[in-house]
Amino acid sequence: MKKLSTYVLGITLLGSLSLSIQCKGGEKKSNATAEKGATTAPVSIQKSAYGTTPEGEKVEHYLLKNNAGMEVGIITYGGRITSLSVPDNKGTSANVVLNFESLEGYLNENPYFGALIGRYGNRIAKAQFELDGNAYTLAGNDGENNLHGGLKGFDRVVWEVAASEAGEVATLKLRYLSKDMEEGYPGNLNVLVTYTLDNDNNLSVDYEATTDKNTVINLTQHAYFNLSGDFSKTILDHELQLAADAYLPVNAVLIPTGEIENVEGTPFDFRTAKLMGKDINAEDDQIQKGLGYDHCWVLNDQDQGLREVARVHHPASGRVLTVTTDEPGIQFYTGNFLDGTLPTTQGGNYGHRSGFCLETQHYPDSPNQKDFPSVTLRPGEKYNSKTVFSFLTQ
Repeated sequence: MKKLSTYVLGITLLGSLSLSIQCKGGEKKSNATAEKGATTAPVSIQKSAYGTTPEGEKVEHYLLKNNAGMEVGIITYGGRITSLSVPDNKGTSANVVLNFESLEGYLNENPYFGALIGRYGNRIAKAQFELDGNAYTLAGNDGENNLHGGLKGFDRVVWEVAASEAGEVATLKLRYLSKDMEEGYPGNLNVLVTYTLDNDNNLSVDYEATTDKNTVINLTQHAYFNLSGDFSKTILDHELQLAADAYLPVNAVLIPTGEIENVEGTPFDFRTAKLMGKDINAEDDQIQKGLGYDHCWVLNDQDQGLREVARVHHPASGRVLTVTTDEPGIQFYTGNFLDGTLPTTQGGNYGHRSGFCLETQHYPDSPNQKDFPSVTLRPGEKYNSKTVFSFLTQ
C-alpha cells in the first residue's frame, strides 16, 4: 500500500467507454436515439407545485424532457432527482432512479434518494476537523462521524431555482446560501448547481461555490440507480467498469485508513467490466466492513480533468449509464443498508441492494488526511466541479 503523495495513477482510461457503442448489425449509435435526418425538436421544462415543508416553504417540481425519450424530474427540496426515465433497447421508457411518491417521503428519514449533498459529501471522522489552526465540531449523525453535511445538509434545504430552455438544452440553476457556521462549517458559502439536459441523453451537473472565509467543501449527487426500471429486483446483475487502479481501504466505521490499495487481485478490481454481484459477498475484510461495496475508488488520470470514469450496463434491458467527471474519486455504493422498510412507487418496498450509487467526489475525511487532495476553499477562489450522467442502449 502506498500513500497518495507517491501513488502513480496511470492506466489508459476505459478504452471501451466511448460515447458511441455497438448496436445490432454492427452499426454505431450515439447516445442520441434520433436517426440521421430526423427533425430535432427543442427540449422542454414543465413546472408544478410539489408540496410544502413543515416550515411553510413551497416546494416546486420541474420536469425536463428531450426529444430522445429522456425525462428528468427535479424538486427544489434538496435539489433532488425524483425521476429519470430513459428508453431500453426496445424503445420502452422506465424510471431508473429510486424515488418516493410524494414530498413526505423525502421529508422523512431516508437514504438521501436523489439529493444534492453538501457541504461535505461522505464522512468526516469523529465529526471534527482543523483548518488553519482552528478546530471545528460538526454533528455526529453517523455514529461518531459526520455524514453528508450533517443533520440538515444541502439535501434538506429548499433551493432557489431559475429554469431556462434554449433550443436543444434545458437548464435548471439551483442556488443556496449556506451561512457561516451552518452545521458547524465556517464561512458564508454561495452555491450554484446547474442541471442541464440535452438531446443526446446527457444530464450534466455543474457545481460552483465561493466563500468569505476559509472552509472545506465536497459536493456530489446521490442518485440511486437501477437500470432495470424494476425496483423489486436487485442491481447484482448490472455490469460495472471503473477507470481506477486503486481504492481507499476503510476502518470499522468506514473512515479511510489513509492508505491507498491497488485493486489487483481484490474484489475491488472493476478495471474490466464484471457483475456487481460477482464478488459482493467475498470473504474479504473490506467487503465485510462495508457490508458490500461502500468505498471510494481512486480514479485514474486525475490530471486530465473531465474524463469518462465509469460504465454500467444492464444486459436484460440494454440500458447503459456512463459517468464523466473531473473529480479524483468515486464512491460506489450498492444499497447495503436498504432493508425493505421504505415504500417504492411501484408497490412493495426497496429491498437490500435494489439500487446503486456512483458519487463523484473528493475523498472521504480529506480535511483530516493531509496526503489526500485538498478540499479547502478560500476567499477569492472559486470551487468548480462537473459530472455528466449519459444514457445509451446496447
